[in-house]
Parts: sequence; C-alpha cells; structure tokens
Amino acid sequence: MELIRVINVEKQYKNGVTALYNLNLSIKKGEFVFVIGASGSGKSTLIKMMYREEKPTKGQIIIGGINVAKLRNGKVYKLRRKLGVVFQDFKLLPKLNVYENVAFALEVIGMNKADIRARVIKVLKLVGLKEKVRSYPDQLSGGEQQRVAIARAIVNDPKLLICDEPTGNLDPVTSMEIMQVLETINRKLGTTIIMATHDRDIVNKLKKRVIMLDSGQLKNDYMEGAFSYEGI
Repeated sequence: MELIRVINVEKQYKNGVTALYNLNLSIKKGEFVFVIGASGSGKSTLIKMMYREEKPTKGQIIIGGINVAKLRNGKVYKLRRKLGVVFQDFKLLPKLNVYENVAFALEVIGMNKADIRARVIKVLKLVGLKEKVRSYPDQLSGGEQQRVAIARAIVNDPKLLICDEPTGNLDPVTSMEIMQVLETINRKLGTTIIMATHDRDIVNKLKKRVIMLDSGQLKNDYMEGAFSYEGI
C-alpha cells in the first residue's frame, strides 16, 4: 500500500535557485529507502518538504492521504505527530536525562504517566539503551545520543521515520550500529524509513531501495538490492 506520493514537485528558492524539477515518486508502507546525491542534488530539500520544513513551489506531496504541500502552518504540528524525524546533530535537551528526553515527546500531547513509562522503556530497550535511562546527553557517546534521538522519534509509533544524514557525525563502526537499529525498527515495527545519506559504505552494505537525485532531478530509482556505488 502506498504511503507517500510526490507529484510533479518543483522547488525554487527566493534567490532564484531551483532545488527540484518536476519530481515524481511513490513509496510504499514498510519500505526502507535511501535518498542519495551530491551536495546540491536536492535531497535535503526533498527530506525537509516531507516534514514540512519547506513547501514546494509547485506540485503535491501526499503522505498518508494528507497533502503536506497544502497543509496550513497552524496544522503542521498534527503532521509532525504522525511521523518521526532524526537529524545529524541529535537535538537532545541537555538538561534532561535519557528517559526525560524521550518522554517529553509524549508529555506534550498529554499522555498519562503510566502509558508514557511503558512506551519509553519499550523503545529504549529496542535501541539498546535501557540501562542508560538516568544518564544525561553529555555522559553519552555520539552513537548513544543518536540512539536516544531515534527512540524519541519512534516513541509515538509513527508510520514514517525520516532520517536526515543520521550518521553524518559518527565514525564508521558506530554508523553501522545505528543502521542496525534502524533496520530493526523497520523490520519489527513495520515503520517506513526514508534516509538521506552521503555514506557510500552504508548504502552498499544494506542493499535497500535507492533514489538518486542529480541537480534537482530524479536520475535513477533502484529497487532493493539493485544499486552499488561501484557500478557508477
């Protein structure tokens, strides 16, 4: 079943730069998709439009039946509650411990404490941080901080997880550990994952569907297992 459809999307910034040209895509529920391309290819713009950080100049982005492009600013928070976003720089709250950082996402929507606790412990166990619940961000490694960020992003059981260069600040070994966490989430929870990345090793090793952008256009759309950086 289709979760995302991108229809004739163009994005032109006020400075005249066109980041995307007539982009069309379809992504099914449960897929794990890499978005790749050189700097300036448009991948960050596409990712930001999916969680409505940016709006297309033309076209439609349909996520779960909602036309994100037409969503009024006052309704964006409702979209954000239905998807999770993981960034390169973690964006954790430094004065809150691991448990509190993850629980915060549920507290803001008014969930009761018992349900919050059950959900937070469940996702921290899933990402391998159950023993770190009382630790603060500055007591964690970069990989552990990213695991907290992932736990926070999935604690509300989103159908879509958007990852914007999540391993960009991590060493190769830690990066692969993070990818194993994301694969587990995709497999066990059925969460659709879209990940923008520059990391060639990750793309080659995981053998997922790969959407390649070049100068704002769709250069290629490789089905699962069909892409290798050695082949280009």
